[in-house]
Amino acid sequence: MINHHNMSMMEHLGELRQRILFVLITFSIITSICLIYIKDISYWLKEPAIGIKFLQLAPGEYIFVSIKIALYIGIIGTSPFAIYHIIFFILPGLTKKEARYIIPTLISSIFLFFIGILFSYIVLIPEALNFLTSYGSDIVEPIWSFEEYFNFILLLSFSTGIAFQIPIIQILLGIFNFISSNKMLKYWKYIIFISTIIGAIITPSTDPITQIFMSLAILILYFSGIVILKVLNK
Repeated sequence: MINHHNMSMMEHLGELRQRILFVLITFSIITSICLIYIKDISYWLKEPAIGIKFLQLAPGEYIFVSIKIALYIGIIGTSPFAIYHIIFFILPGLTKKEARYIIPTLISSIFLFFIGILFSYIVLIPEALNFLTSYGSDIVEPIWSFEEYFNFILLLSFSTGIAFQIPIIQILLGIFNFISSNKMLKYWKYIIFISTIIGAIITPSTDPITQIFMSLAILILYFSGIVILKVLNK
């Protein structure tokens, strides 16, 4: 273990540079692997869109989308490594108490983000697509641009991943005594209202089922945040 107290500014910068380099190398490896297997990944992304024909609306659109997909997966896949390096870089500067709160918070934040993406892929996206293709299917034939489709999936899964950070925000507010869990419990009516609005904003498909799923998820997360704070006596 490096003794951080005796490290000079230059050594700190050296360590930081080394960690950033590690993260960049990880990112390049993950992105390259994605580019190699981009066909399989595209099939996997297409899977929720049952019976949809995809078009390439501009020359090279699929190439650009492939690169975009690889970059986004690279960023998402690298995030746990990045957080790991951030934790170990800031750890020596933290007090024991801060470390005890900050580290589990960062780890659960990543975990929840991935759960959010998974939730949107398994539950929200198929529901939304199902609604969007069946609505007006007798009038319009669903032929989509692969890029627009990918943007749709990206928006939905990213915003769900972010929405799944709700307990993290609550726990931080509770630990730093901004707001107690009792107060949070008192506001449950507003939260139902807000979660419905967030659900409506996040799920661009406007179908009620997807929105209900999303709002329910937000409520469950909110109440689990309260339960965790109760356990921590905040």
